Amino acid sequence: MCGITGYIGFRDAYPIVVNGLKRLEYRGYDSSGIMMYDGKEIHLSKTKGKVSDLEAITDNDEKRKKGNIGIGHTRWATHGVPNDVNSHPHISQSGELVIVHNGIIENYDTLKKELISRGYVFKSDTDTEVLVNLIEEVKKNEGCKLGKAVQLALTSVVGAYAIAVFDKTKPNELVIARLGSPIAIGVGKDNSEFFVASDASPFIEYTKDAIYLEDEELAVVKIGKEIKVRKIKDDSMVDTNIQKLKLSLDQIEKGGYDHFMLKEIHEQPKAIIDTYRGRMLPNEGLIKMSGIDDNLNKFLNANRIIIIACGTSWHAGLVGEYLLEDMARIPVEVEYASEFRYRNPIITPNDVVIAISQSGETADTLAAIKLAKSKGAFVFGICNVVGSSIARETHAGAYTHAGPEIGVASTKAFTTQITVLTLISLKLAKAKGTMSDSAFRMYLQKMQLIPAKIEGLLKIDEKVKEIAAVYKDAKNCLYLGRGFNFPVALEGALKLKEISYIHAEGYPAAEMKHGPIALIDENMPIFVIATNKGHYEKVVSNIQEIKSRSGKIIAIVTEGDVQVREIADHVIEIPETEEALTPLLTTIPFQLLSYHVAVMLGKNVDQPRNLAKSVTVE
Repeated sequence: MCGITGYIGFRDAYPIVVNGLKRLEYRGYDSSGIMMYDGKEIHLSKTKGKVSDLEAITDNDEKRKKGNIGIGHTRWATHGVPNDVNSHPHISQSGELVIVHNGIIENYDTLKKELISRGYVFKSDTDTEVLVNLIEEVKKNEGCKLGKAVQLALTSVVGAYAIAVFDKTKPNELVIARLGSPIAIGVGKDNSEFFVASDASPFIEYTKDAIYLEDEELAVVKIGKEIKVRKIKDDSMVDTNIQKLKLSLDQIEKGGYDHFMLKEIHEQPKAIIDTYRGRMLPNEGLIKMSGIDDNLNKFLNANRIIIIACGTSWHAGLVGEYLLEDMARIPVEVEYASEFRYRNPIITPNDVVIAISQSGETADTLAAIKLAKSKGAFVFGICNVVGSSIARETHAGAYTHAGPEIGVASTKAFTTQITVLTLISLKLAKAKGTMSDSAFRMYLQKMQLIPAKIEGLLKIDEKVKEIAAVYKDAKNCLYLGRGFNFPVALEGALKLKEISYIHAEGYPAAEMKHGPIALIDENMPIFVIATNKGHYEKVVSNIQEIKSRSGKIIAIVTEGDVQVREIADHVIEIPETEEALTPLLTTIPFQLLSYHVAVMLGKNVDQPRNLAKSVTVE
């Protein structure tokens, strides 16, 4: 949520900052703004709405675009409603300091009252305006430079932040700091220019060199000088670690698709291959995962595995529970990170915690990781973003290698997370002896076929579109699944809610009789996963119960199914595979269905209202 961009150097800053804001739109926002410094004056442009609305303002006033220094922001409202005044950047009372900020200052009200007593007057309702004036007050009282003033001010702050601060009196530098919210610094050749952004996508075409600040670190960037990074608490110097970016420009563009979500749905075969490439070796009958290999005994001797995650990642974790318990026979619990961190959980040094997050920056998951570590548990991370906070905070882990996921509604993140969990489950099963060698090799062969099966499944797009047209005006929907596919039902319902705003619920099929059956009538679409493995006959019985109450049945079945086809109103076939692998296939029609319904309803598919790609604050 929220996005920061910034530039200082020899180029025109405006197009860099504005294009950077467009690349960060996927994070979710309700207002935007930009500051430009032309060498003499600060020019602020802010508005509620989209970056395109911001451009409409600046297009009518060329002076707002001039300068080689600029910072921009897309805001997702926390303190203060979305409006022009509350939009970032915020300027200090003297007019000298300008700030953009992601995060929440929890003690802002106390700080604000103190600053009011000292004569400060506030124009907005935001915690960010409090922070910029606090920095100004420290700078004035201490007689110090901007970097030191920011450092001292942040020692008084409780909360989370990623900030970029500009001082009109020191126009050749920016001060950057973070705690709990990601921020990256792009480094130009010979330090002739610097870029600042919430992730590397805004500056990928200008430099491949980036520094990712750690929590409680502050950097001062000056044109022509090496970046200096310090710890905020003790002022100690930190060695700067410049990383080479592997991200490419074509990865963050739509590539001919109408929406990022559709592009990412179609990228899943490649993403799954990239995730298991080098790890899964079917011809050798091996799975190689260094994060597991180096810590195998911790998993094999664990009393239990606790999976912590949020949203779609939580649904992937539920699939992981079925996989790990079925294959490796290890007890598993799946927890919402937001609940886990607050409910005083029982954690022991004999527990293994698996934390799952696409971005690697989810605030609740990070807090849950720290809690688990404080109790002595071994923590293993599964995330997509290299160098993210979760990757650094966990003891070991595995990247999903899904590539950038821009659409807010996760698609390839879900299937690649399941891929990693499947590999872990198979590897532990082999190591524990709970799976025969022949079964293990069979699963590797079947897993290798999944990407091609998804490629074939994506060809049903037109059929799914026809079904979407029939049910796009539904007010409520029910998704049912059993066993490995119960979490897929939850995920299918979430996808529909996220981007079409239609109310939907996911349920275990057998639980329908414990409440939801009361909702079923001729206006209720029910999406049922009825593959031919596992609990097929039970699900068929559930379908008959729905049909007897005039419910509309859209069933996902295995190719060649006859029994369900005779009952259901619509049938979508998936290729044959092992039951444990079916979630990788059954989720595809639900993703396509949600996409087409949302498009038909005229919704903003990639940027649904009120949602952010990465929830980096509570």
